[in-house]
Amino acid sequence: MNATPIRVDGLRVRHRGSAALDGVDLEFTTGVHGLLGPNGAGKTSLIRVLATAAGPAAGRVEILGHDLAGRAGRTEVRRRLGYLPQHFGHYPGFTVREFVSYMAWLKEVPAASAPRAVEGALDRVGLTASAETPLKRLSGGMVRRAGIAQALVNDPAVLLLDEPTAGLDPEQRVGFRALLRSLADEATVLVSTHLVEDVADACSTVTLLDAGRVALRDTPSGLARKGTEAPEELGGNALERGYTLALRDHRSAGGVR
Repeated sequence: MNATPIRVDGLRVRHRGSAALDGVDLEFTTGVHGLLGPNGAGKTSLIRVLATAAGPAAGRVEILGHDLAGRAGRTEVRRRLGYLPQHFGHYPGFTVREFVSYMAWLKEVPAASAPRAVEGALDRVGLTASAETPLKRLSGGMVRRAGIAQALVNDPAVLLLDEPTAGLDPEQRVGFRALLRSLADEATVLVSTHLVEDVADACSTVTLLDAGRVALRDTPSGLARKGTEAPEELGGNALERGYTLALRDHRSAGGVR
């Protein structure tokens, strides 16, 4: 795999006339990386650009050695990409297996290997027993797991997950974090979340965005150490306090206009 599977230089993204991302420089290696930040920080904008679902106003984005500015580069990246949007569309009448199979076809998974890939993806998210259940009959958390399955079905080299644990119960979140850890050696995984416990349990690095800029890059343990210096009213645990303190430091240093 490319030594730096994701590279972003000077990325600027505009949304509804304002800057969603303002000159962001980032690199992500193989492993699981957390993306934290308050609402409106630019997390979803970054994920959408990396997923080739949106284009930048300025800057360069390279994934797996391919420049996303070119159509050929975007096409090649899409074959090797897994993406779970924060809000993803699906056909309610499809069964779980039909939905994941359809997504495998869209991702050009070879027909000979597609059935095995679909069953493997369903097994990894614990939906084998519900494979013949229509999506419209599933709970919100189970639909989310089906979304994770479709993101995994092509065995992606880069996996982009936007709020993947939304709707999952505590037991399901524990299982999801174990799944992330199992991917750490084989893919570059970027997880956008507002749940700091997801970052603590599964991610090797954390990137904190605030108002479209990078406020901090650290490890979860480094962010927690920062939180040991903060008063308890800033959060219920050291990681939450570190997150809040990092935001305050960034804003006091002029990181937010």
